[in-house]
Amino acid sequence: MNKIDIRNFNLYYDYGDFHALKNVNLLIEEHQVTALIGPSGCGKSTLLRSLNRMNDLIDGVKVKGEVTIDTQNIYENHTDLIRLRKKVGMVFQRPNPFPLSIFDNIAYGPRLHGIKKKNRLQAVVEHALTRVHLWEDLKDRLKRYALNLSLEQQQRLCIARLLAVTPDVVLMDEPCSTLDPVSTAKVEELIYELKKHYTIVIVTHNMQQAARVSDRTGFMLLGELIEYGETADIFTKPSDRRTEDYITGRFG
Repeated sequence: MNKIDIRNFNLYYDYGDFHALKNVNLLIEEHQVTALIGPSGCGKSTLLRSLNRMNDLIDGVKVKGEVTIDTQNIYENHTDLIRLRKKVGMVFQRPNPFPLSIFDNIAYGPRLHGIKKKNRLQAVVEHALTRVHLWEDLKDRLKRYALNLSLEQQQRLCIARLLAVTPDVVLMDEPCSTLDPVSTAKVEELIYELKKHYTIVIVTHNMQQAARVSDRTGFMLLGELIEYGETADIFTKPSDRRTEDYITGRFG
């Protein structure tokens, strides 16, 4: 079942002077991991941020086309951006815990959305930390400063903070780029588990990571989606020579 339908989507920076995304058409399926790969500057992260309108925060951005999530074109004028970003959350390249306690990091979003009772917040925090396999490690340290955690734990905490507001879609922009190989493997295992409950779109420069964690992969180049399909097909029998050249290291 399709979760996200991107149709003839174009994005421009600098009030139209730079055409960053060019006629992108893409169907993203529910409860799958979709990876976006391609060289630096090809539009991967711009496309990712388009899925919850984070690019709106940049002056001079213009868009044309549609991005439909479930039945709503999120670029309609009446779109509630707070509700959209609750439904479509993002995990960033570097872990960015708030300068608060572990508990308050997870409880921040639920409080913002109206959950005030302590026992309810405690249940939300436990559930979110359990989902990312941190509960047993941190349940006796919830009042401690989140920034004292390891980088891997901080990234898991940020994922838990996102899950606490019950999104449908999780966007991940290079979520392992600052992590060592062991920590990366743990986050990749987590991504695989989370797709049972969420639709995940991940941007990665690590092609091995894309091959390991994703069900479908899109290759982007100079703002265009060159090829999109089953990950195994993209990596073993790409239909476009440019995809093959990138995957085999001839450029990028």
